[in-house]
Amino acid sequence: MKNMKRIVIVGATSAIAEHCARLWLKDRPADLTLVGRDSHRLERVAADLKVRSPDSTVRIVLADFIDPEAIQSTAENIVKQGPVDILLIAHGTLPVQTECQASLSLCRDTLEINGISPVLYAETFAKHMALVSRGTIAIIGSVAGDRGRKSNYVYGAAKGLVDRYAQGLQHRFAGSGVRVILIKPGPTQTPMTARLQSLNVKLAPVDKVAELIVKGIEAGRDVIYAPKKWQLIMLIIRHIPSKVFNKLNI
Repeated sequence: MKNMKRIVIVGATSAIAEHCARLWLKDRPADLTLVGRDSHRLERVAADLKVRSPDSTVRIVLADFIDPEAIQSTAENIVKQGPVDILLIAHGTLPVQTECQASLSLCRDTLEINGISPVLYAETFAKHMALVSRGTIAIIGSVAGDRGRKSNYVYGAAKGLVDRYAQGLQHRFAGSGVRVILIKPGPTQTPMTARLQSLNVKLAPVDKVAELIVKGIEAGRDVIYAPKKWQLIMLIIRHIPSKVFNKLNI
């Protein structure tokens, strides 16, 4: 089918990404490229999406999430098939903070997969979008990146990197046809947060978070907090004086 929107999802097996894909295909067919590291999980997601939207084109791409040359090659192979309308970068991990403190290897891996890797993917696709002066880059960060907290500061540092990077990319493309959107989910009910669920932490339904993300991308918002309440919550947290903040157990 001609004139289908071309959407690329990096980290397509994440629960949030999968629900976003379902929403994009709900009303009209699309040309969808799913990028990930696990072929079996990618095939499962692709098969589900094809059942939901038989007229859509769904491709899967196995990719490296760390090596810069492999990331560049992946992006170049994808854009050879035509300009990308929407790039959603959704991959990440949620480690236990104390385990990051105990293991420098885990600390490094957490920073790489949650911070450096999304930046490298965004940067290489940005180069191609700049050439055609159109496209949307949507990067999933986190409310954890708004202020460092003892409960998750390694993960938060990685997401803080994504935050500053997205701001710079928005500045770079201001006034052009390329849009850059930073997505900041709060704690969401996904397999990645299974540990939090076992602790009875209140989590947002993943389908509702995905709905806010898709609507926010369509509206071209610069920053999407999902759920929206986290915008106010993190505004307050960012402005708590350090003398008070350092006494809080959060």
